[in-house]
Amino acid sequence: MESNPKTAATFYQYRLIKKVNLSQWLTRTYIMLLVIFIVLQTLFLTPWSPLYMLLAAPVILWIQYVVSRSVLLISGHPIAKRWRSSLRLPWLGYMPDQYISYRTFRKVQMHNFWIGLCIAALFVVWSPPAFTVSMVICHLWLLLPRLYALFRFNSAEQEGMLKFSSTDISYYAQ
Repeated sequence: MESNPKTAATFYQYRLIKKVNLSQWLTRTYIMLLVIFIVLQTLFLTPWSPLYMLLAAPVILWIQYVVSRSVLLISGHPIAKRWRSSLRLPWLGYMPDQYISYRTFRKVQMHNFWIGLCIAALFVVWSPPAFTVSMVICHLWLLLPRLYALFRFNSAEQEGMLKFSSTDISYYAQ
């Protein structure tokens, strides 16, 4: 019996290696961290800090989107239907929608981290220092859950796959 390749489904067999649950406490701490940074920035820099943070957030989201897409396109990874913009906590920004290779995810996030910091540092020349600080804080705050995931799975083998949901991060082996 011959199967039609257009109608045949591809099944991937992944074995769960490690799962990290994201508790409500961790999500609340993540949100409170931003509030604490805004209050500290307001106290020590300028009372306009909340406004600067509101302006910095879309700029940083756009920078991270451009860097992520560029890294994926340059490295030749397919991104159609695999990556999407997310507005769910803690995965704000451009995130994989399906299983993603740990190595690819690490490459994208490390480029995001360093290039985003460099671009934010360039803004110190043209904008008020409080806006630059807001950009750096926003950039680091948005990347914090992703860097947490990389840190938690750093000891696992590098050939695995990651799957993100709003309640956990799963690491699979093929």
